[in-house]
This record gives sequence, structure tokens and C-alpha cells, in this order.
Amino acid sequence: MNDARSTQGSVAESFLRALKQRGLDIVFANSGTDFAPLIEALVRLKEAGEETPDFMTIPHENLAMAMAHGYHRVSGKPAAVMVHVTPGTANAVCGLMNAQRDHVPLVLIAGRTPITQAGSIASRSAPIHWGQENFDQAGMVREYTKWDYELRAGQSPSQIVGRAIDIALNEPKGPVYLTLPREVLTNQDNNAAATPAPKIISAPEPNISAINKLAEWIARAERPVIVTSHVGQDIEAFKHLAWLADTFTIPVAENWANCVNIAASHSMSLGENATDFLSEADLILVIDSEVPWFPREFSPSPKTRVAHLGLDPLCVDYPIRVFPADLIIPGRSASALLLLGEALEKQNAGHQISKTEGRRKAVQNYRNNRKKALQKQLADAQKNKRIQGNYLGACLKEVVPSDAVIITELGVSASSLSLEKPHTLIGGNVSGGLGFGLGAALGAKLAAPERTVIATVGDGCYMFGNPTPFHYVSRAANLPVLTIIMNNSRWHAVEAATRAVYPEGHAAQAVTMPLVGLEPSPDFCKVAQASAAFTRRVEKPKDLRQAILDGLEAVSNGQQALLDVRTSPGRS
Repeated sequence: MNDARSTQGSVAESFLRALKQRGLDIVFANSGTDFAPLIEALVRLKEAGEETPDFMTIPHENLAMAMAHGYHRVSGKPAAVMVHVTPGTANAVCGLMNAQRDHVPLVLIAGRTPITQAGSIASRSAPIHWGQENFDQAGMVREYTKWDYELRAGQSPSQIVGRAIDIALNEPKGPVYLTLPREVLTNQDNNAAATPAPKIISAPEPNISAINKLAEWIARAERPVIVTSHVGQDIEAFKHLAWLADTFTIPVAENWANCVNIAASHSMSLGENATDFLSEADLILVIDSEVPWFPREFSPSPKTRVAHLGLDPLCVDYPIRVFPADLIIPGRSASALLLLGEALEKQNAGHQISKTEGRRKAVQNYRNNRKKALQKQLADAQKNKRIQGNYLGACLKEVVPSDAVIITELGVSASSLSLEKPHTLIGGNVSGGLGFGLGAALGAKLAAPERTVIATVGDGCYMFGNPTPFHYVSRAANLPVLTIIMNNSRWHAVEAATRAVYPEGHAAQAVTMPLVGLEPSPDFCKVAQASAAFTRRVEKPKDLRQAILDGLEAVSNGQQALLDVRTSPGRS
């Protein structure tokens, strides 16, 4: 047959079957003219009673990428995003950067502008099919993907899909990119066969000799410290770290954490930005942290031993990253922490009372001083005319369920939330691709519909996050989340960076610093109201707690909610 209904037994059908069979249950899709064979195949398979992935219509690629990212962070499953040829790929690149730096096994699938001008039912049929063609479409994403490929005529879709997912899941995990020419999708699949079963892909294990050497160093150290940013993404590693820190009295600093790595109440938790505590360390163990400190502000003593541990402790995808390192141990962090604990037990390191008691006292003093400082800040914040970030964190801590998922993208600081459980925080990652928080909240809610999901974002991040598509999807897909905008009407990060570089400069002294103002602030409540959201503008500290409670009540009743919280400049 050579008509528009020739997709029975097509490559498109086999491709959809392969996605489903390999565990990609959801595809976040922004469609284009290249999707015609897939749309036809979806209908045919449904009519035949076959299961296919659920395709969710997402009106912007940046939102789709963030949803896939948040979905993986909560569910642990790989996710797929499908976009329209070159423009869709271009819109997805920012989200792809975030996924790559956060090691998200995301399969980005893009159509390919029809190659032929005639001779196929899928040949070019619109002016864009000339204008959207690239010499190297994958060149746009190659720096942020582990693998890219274009499906070709005569190939088995199931094999190509299988290879894409295997590579995405192979440690360190990360995104892959697959393009699908329209003509190839309409072809009959003469290689139709069962999709190969998912492979068991084991993570690299750490070298036991190196672990024993590290254990020797820790046992001899007077002031060892662990620094981590995202070891807590692995629940097994979260548990092992808590046990190790407590048993051997090793404090843990969560510098620039993007998840909960250790419970805030843990006696060895130093919280965020504990660089000052590191200055007295004689051994620093960096676990799963790309940026453990800023070398311009702090460098360990030459006598301080430094070890790095993780699946990619050298961060090989980073063009320049130079930190002191006396020992580098590649391998799965959960295994490394377990082996390290066993090695330390053999050395009876836990029985060196004179060392451990001194460390425990030092950490307790540090925690007490931080607690007093925070209490003073909160007391001052309640008297302030404008709302401050730490006060929002304290209010959230009081009222949200303990298993709620909180996404923070230049919104509330993670330290002010004092979270206890793993997988309750999704923070921004080092790539800094703004617009992540809104979509991540929807993806998290999709992965765990029974849990409360809260997105705290800066006003700039909210605008970057494609708010109209975000609120539309929240309503259309029945994914009610509470969005809290920390609205200071400015790019605070830009202002802070300028003051850091030129603390006494002209810009710092200027009445109005250029390029940082976002005034007059839009009425964000009206944006959300267009999609039937509960909204409230909050300006005074005394009104904040009740506004959060009302927003949470709306969400529990199935209605998305937004609070436009007018804050003091910055997040303090």
C-alpha cells in the first residue's frame, strides 16, 4: 500500500512498542509535522488494544524537559521527551544541560525534517521542511548527551531504542538523543521482533585497596570532614552516610546541596555553606560534589589530605575543574560508604574516644551557634515589613507534611527548611539553566500523586519556567501543586555577583544598578488565574503562614495554587 493508512506494521508502531516494553511509560511531547506517522500509529495500536506509552501534550519544550527531570528525581525511572525537529531541539537544550549535569537518564527524541522532496507519502509537504533542515541536527546537543543517533531505513527500532536506554542508564547516567526521519517511520517494519529484555547494568564498584587507604587516613585524622552535594539522591547512600557520620563522628557539610543528603537533626550535620568549618580540617572527603568550595575564597591547608569519591569524581565533562586531591576513588558512593565503614570498624576507629568526643563537641557548638543565629534572624524577620527567605522556610517547615517534595530554584534556601527525609528536596543544579523549578514540580507530582509538591522559585525563574504552559498542564493533567514565588522584583544573583566582583565599585554604589531590576512586577496571580488556580499576593510576614495553609488546602482539594510573596531583596 502507498497511502496515508499504511502504518499498520510500520516502523512507527514498532518504535512505540519498544518504548513501552523498555519501561518508558510516559513521553512528554511537543509535537510537530514530523509526528504524523507516530500519531497514526498511536491510534492504530489503541484500536488494536495494544499498550503504548502515555503521551502528554506539553506546550513548551523547556517545560517538558523539566517535567521529565522532576519525574526521574522522584520515581527513579527514565523518562522520554519528544520534540519537533530543529526548533524543538533548540528549545530543549537548556533543559538538556540541566539533565546532563544532574545525571538524569533522559531520552530526548526529535523528529527529522523529511529528507525527500517526493517519492514517499512522508515527503516534504510544507515550506518549513526546507527551512528546518540542518546539516547536523544532533550537533546542537552533542556536548550534553552521552550518545546520539538517527534511525535509518531497514534498522530494527527495538534495537535502537534498547541501545539508547542502555546508554542512558549506564553510570554515570545521562541523556541521549535520537532522531526519527518521517519517511523511515512510515516504512513497513520488516525486522519486527520482540524487544530485548532490559539488561542488568551494574555500577562501577570502588577499589577496595583505595578504600582501605582512605580508612587509614580517617582513623589517623583529628578533624575529618565530609563534603557532599547530591549523595542523597541514592537512598542507600543516604543511609550509609548517616551511619558512618554518627559511628565515627565525622561531620557532614552539604555545600550547594540539590537534595537531602543527611537529616537536618543528625548530630553530625553542618548544613549548607560550612566552608568556615573546613578551615580546621586535616582530612576532607568530597563525595558526589562538583563544587565543594570556591577556591577564590577557601583552599585547604597543604597539610590537609583531600580525597574525592563518586561515579565521576574528576567530572570529566567539565572543561576546567581543579581541586586538591591526594586520593581519587571512582565508584558507586553507596558501596564506597559501606566498605569504608567496614574498613574503619576493623581499625577500631570508633573507639578512639579522645578524638571523637572532641569532634562531637566541636560540631555541637557549631550547630548551636547556627541555631542561635537562625533564631535571631527569624525573630527579626517577623518584625520586618517585607518577607524574608528564611522566614518562608520556617513557615513551610511548620505546616508541610514530612514527606512533601519541595523544589527550590532560587526560592527558599534548603538550609532554612531543615528537612529530614531523602527525596523530599529537588534543588537547582550547577548548570543553572533557569526555568527548571515549575516543570520539575509537575514531574514530581506525576511520579508521586499522593504526595504534596511545592515549588519555590524566584520571580525571574517563574518567568523563565513558561508559566502559562505550566499552569495549563497543571490543570489539564490534574497535577495540583503549590507554587510560591519569592518576588523581589530583581535578578538578585546578578546583583550579588556584581557586588562580589566589585564590592566597592561604581555599580555597588549606584542608586540603581543596571540590568538587575524586574520592575514593575507583573501580576503573577492573574497568569495563574487564567488556568483556574487559587492565588494570593502576600506582602506581610504575619499573613504568610495562613496563606501557605490556604494554598495547601486548595491543592489537597485538587486545585493548583500560587502565592506571589513579595520579599526583601535577596534570600536571607
